[in-house]
Amino acid sequence: MNAELIVDARNAVGESPVWVPEENALYWVDIPHGSLQRWSADTSTVDSWKAPEMLACIARHRDGGWVAGMESGFFHLHPCADGSLDCEPLAHIGHSRDDMRLNDGRCDRQGRFWAGSMVLNMGANAANGALYRYSAGDRGPLAAQLSGFIVPNGLAFSPDGRTMYLSDSHPSVQQIWAFDYDIDSGIPCNRRLFVDMNQFPGRPDGAAVDAEGGYWICANDAGLIHRFTPDGRLDRSLTVPVAKPTMCAFGGPCLDTLFVTSIRPANDLDPQSLAGGVFALDPGVCGLPEPSFNLSPSVSTP
Repeated sequence: MNAELIVDARNAVGESPVWVPEENALYWVDIPHGSLQRWSADTSTVDSWKAPEMLACIARHRDGGWVAGMESGFFHLHPCADGSLDCEPLAHIGHSRDDMRLNDGRCDRQGRFWAGSMVLNMGANAANGALYRYSAGDRGPLAAQLSGFIVPNGLAFSPDGRTMYLSDSHPSVQQIWAFDYDIDSGIPCNRRLFVDMNQFPGRPDGAAVDAEGGYWICANDAGLIHRFTPDGRLDRSLTVPVAKPTMCAFGGPCLDTLFVTSIRPANDLDPQSLAGGVFALDPGVCGLPEPSFNLSPSVSTP
């Protein structure tokens, strides 16, 4: 199918879509507005809850609610009936600069929560970004697991959990790396180039991995979602009717729909523009359930 607009959300920066099968619903965030949003596939209604600071990435928490990466660290979020979010601090992050926030993030297959940090002004070209891991029992400030990024993005894990993918979206970098990932310790190593996105349309943004191990990356500025095979070959590209897709996620009853969030630039004043919307596509392959945050700090099998 062609890309279907399911929510004319007009998000400033829509990100981190997560499908919740028990609710037959999609959740996602609008980063600068600090909002958690929910679309019901049964009723097509949209609900929204507001956080006290920028809200960048989410994963389901097995104790209910959500684990989230925000500006100052990791939080446990509970949506409230009044449209607010009860935010319980989990672990603080000591950013190297004051003007930073967390960005892209998700859980590994064992249920540890990962998120990258970035300087708010991408134009500063500041490589202060780092990647952090939060496990149950951590209090922080958390130590960076990887560093030296401008805009860390595209975080995803192979179906067996033993390969971690990570990109840098900044125009001066535009590369995707693969790492060997120790599922017992949660430590990535053996960093190597997976895809040089300078050779393809768009900058690498948020990503997802399908059941066959294909890596789907939103090509920001190009209006495309690329699928790369596990050996780094471009397999196919899907089109969305906006220039800036941000992140994709598999969902639907059979996990055979690819949901895509997007950005609405501040200078986009066209009332007919679909920028900032949430879209659904047919990727031709099924995805995997998105892991939830695991309360156990030590899990050795995916």
